[in-house]
Amino acid sequence: MEKKILVTKSSMPKKEEFFEEISDLWETHWLTNMGVKHQTLQNELKKYLGVKNIDLLTNGHMALELSMQALGLSGEVITTPFTFASTTHAIIRNRLTPVFCDVNANDFTIDVDKIEDLITDKTCAIIPVHVYGNICDIEKIQDIAKRHNLKVIYDAAHTFGVKYKGEGIGSFGDVSCFSFHATKVFNSIEGGAVCYIDEEFGKNIYELKNFGIHGPESVTAVGANAKMNEFCAAFGLCNLRHVDDDIEKRKIIYDRYKTHLKNIDGIKLNPVQKDVQPNYAYFPVIFDKAKFGANRDEIFSKLAENGIGARKYFYPITNSFECFKGIYNPADTPVALQLSLNVLTLPLYPDLELEDVDRICKIILSLKK
Repeated sequence: MEKKILVTKSSMPKKEEFFEEISDLWETHWLTNMGVKHQTLQNELKKYLGVKNIDLLTNGHMALELSMQALGLSGEVITTPFTFASTTHAIIRNRLTPVFCDVNANDFTIDVDKIEDLITDKTCAIIPVHVYGNICDIEKIQDIAKRHNLKVIYDAAHTFGVKYKGEGIGSFGDVSCFSFHATKVFNSIEGGAVCYIDEEFGKNIYELKNFGIHGPESVTAVGANAKMNEFCAAFGLCNLRHVDDDIEKRKIIYDRYKTHLKNIDGIKLNPVQKDVQPNYAYFPVIFDKAKFGANRDEIFSKLAENGIGARKYFYPITNSFECFKGIYNPADTPVALQLSLNVLTLPLYPDLELEDVDRICKIILSLKK
């Protein structure tokens, strides 16, 4: 029987490296509240990502949710439904109203040509989502935001290590939020980060992630508990030492997929973006049944029959969730809806064997009519 292949596998350092990294915690007993590991990882990430300021949080969702609160947003937020639940839920949990903009069919990011038609006197911000490692049209978004006096918060969960024109992707917008969840290119088991420019925002986010505590005897705001613990920070420190090697391994696997699947009628692959240094986070494939002969769901099932995990990612789009039934209409974002019905992300992680990539592609192409 063929071995099972998961859609993703978390990057982990060698046990000995992690044990050595955490050994001093048994001496200090300092396990949380911005300890040495937290501070060290924060400084190292600041250098690696090439950002002016950064703060670490317990996960990427809290990075998004507290960033909106720290900016004092109210009213409507223009965003996209072609994303993970976290993006939309963070908006709504802040009692803001998401206004869904469609995505473009080329790179799956927010369609910048449709943003301005959605702006009203209630619009306070744009929350674009970088998708599969593809970046949004940063220049046009910034131009729109500047002309309409809007804040920009990037959901950058998919773009750790990505650079645009030589600059770290976290340096764009008012805020960029990263996820360090176990499935991401870089992980700290669970964690997240907020990259920002404004120092006042930094003070706000710090207070909000720590119960609103301003000092030992001063609580100036109502905050949450969103601090990264020392074990997660230590795990992140270990993984950060190897992330460039992991990205290079991902590239080799990514290129092997392309060798098999490029120029196949009925298959659309991820585009190569100009001026972008990618991180090879995901390998999405868009299937056109009329041309390929099998639809996404049939291919998903065939792979599953052979012990291969793939993911319908993103499906369903967030404006079609059951919890929003009757509130939003997914037909208002037809490109995102169509993509969600036809996209499949294939297994991709640093130690995926090339022979397994060959087998995955062989199974897919066996369904070609």
